[in-house]
Amino acid sequence: MNVKIEESWKNVLAEEFEKPYFSALVDFVKKEYKNHHCLPKGRDIFNAMNYTSFDQVKVVIMGQDPYPTPGHAHGLCFSVQEHVKPLPPSLLNIFREIQDDLGIPFPENGSLIRWAKQGVLLLNAVLTVRAWQPRSHQGKGWEIFTNQIIKKISEKKENVVFLLWGSDAKRKKSLIDTGKHLVLESGHPSPLSANRGYWFGNRHFSKTNNFLQSKGLNKINW
Repeated sequence: MNVKIEESWKNVLAEEFEKPYFSALVDFVKKEYKNHHCLPKGRDIFNAMNYTSFDQVKVVIMGQDPYPTPGHAHGLCFSVQEHVKPLPPSLLNIFREIQDDLGIPFPENGSLIRWAKQGVLLLNAVLTVRAWQPRSHQGKGWEIFTNQIIKKISEKKENVVFLLWGSDAKRKKSLIDTGKHLVLESGHPSPLSANRGYWFGNRHFSKTNNFLQSKGLNKINW
């Protein structure tokens, strides 16, 4: 499967890789990728960490699981590969909020690699999925692993902004030391939530930058 993970994360998560649940998870993922069409490609499973080292993390955005449409997912939550048109509705709503909040026009494509390279960890709770079957890899161990990622960031770092969008992401708040970090919550950017008034106007992007600058950190070029 050609799976790789960036060195700083290997060190931070070393204990996790030795636990029984992770061995079972690896076996499950290998079998799924062998017997079914799964996403993202094996080399992209840990892209959230490969593009954003542990030391770089300034912002964490939580997603659910990868896009199940072939050609879309590449290991970063909400992000799609550059060629994807039209953009997924949730990503469109994210860009609309950025435009309303900061006056930044829509980008040329839906790849968020540029965010990841600035220290935005784009982490899904579940890192793999069967094609066309949303949430098909839930409850297999990924959630335990990604919860540990959040805990390690909370414990070992300071002044990180956690953006929790939707009920699934909001449940992660209990893992975060809110005395050390900023947690911003809102509805999910999906049309169902956004059209009910739970997304637009949250101003999370300007609030994130204001907080980072107040701590002497560089803002994110959204």
